[in-house]
Amino acid sequence: MNLLIDLHYLPSIEYFIVLKNFNRIELEQHEHYVKQSYRNRCFINTAQGVQMLVVPVTHKSGKTILKDVQIDNSFRWRNNHWRTLESAYRKAPYYEHYAEDLKKILLTPQQFLVDLNFALLSFCLKSLRLKPELAGSMAYQQTATPGYLDYRTAIQAKIPYSSRKLYQPAQYYQIFGNQFVPNLSLVDLLFCTGPTAGSILAASQYKE
Repeated sequence: MNLLIDLHYLPSIEYFIVLKNFNRIELEQHEHYVKQSYRNRCFINTAQGVQMLVVPVTHKSGKTILKDVQIDNSFRWRNNHWRTLESAYRKAPYYEHYAEDLKKILLTPQQFLVDLNFALLSFCLKSLRLKPELAGSMAYQQTATPGYLDYRTAIQAKIPYSSRKLYQPAQYYQIFGNQFVPNLSLVDLLFCTGPTAGSILAASQYKE
């Protein structure tokens, strides 16, 4: 079975719980852009609590096809995102292991949101030592091709993960706060746990 799924920015742990089970992943590029979604935002842990990072885009209309959505580079968002990540995680145990590769991707100019998200997804998968075949969709299909499991819009930012039977948090060491914060961007898991991130993902698979 293959997977059809939407493309997120620095995706959540829940997203990778789904991805890790598939050898071929088709990324939806021809859907209409959904505002206030994971497509251009993620959540990380900071000294001030959970913080949302948002990639500004020039297309505000919901009628724009995702592959055509351009990043608004009139903002200094790249430097801001990197400084926020650096401040949040530079004391994390595995920060040095992943920081340079992540920084390079974030600070490399990209015109389109899908290109940025694809590069970051590839970084995350490589960091987890996962090697699925990735491909962008060629056209929008109302119903997924036979042989593909359709997870488009299954993981939504406005709906809590607890309402879906995908992710059952396995706690791990986090550098801020006295209470564990579940389902942050995968970078939180990588910076905090390094090579054991894969086993934590496996332990976080929802179990009936």
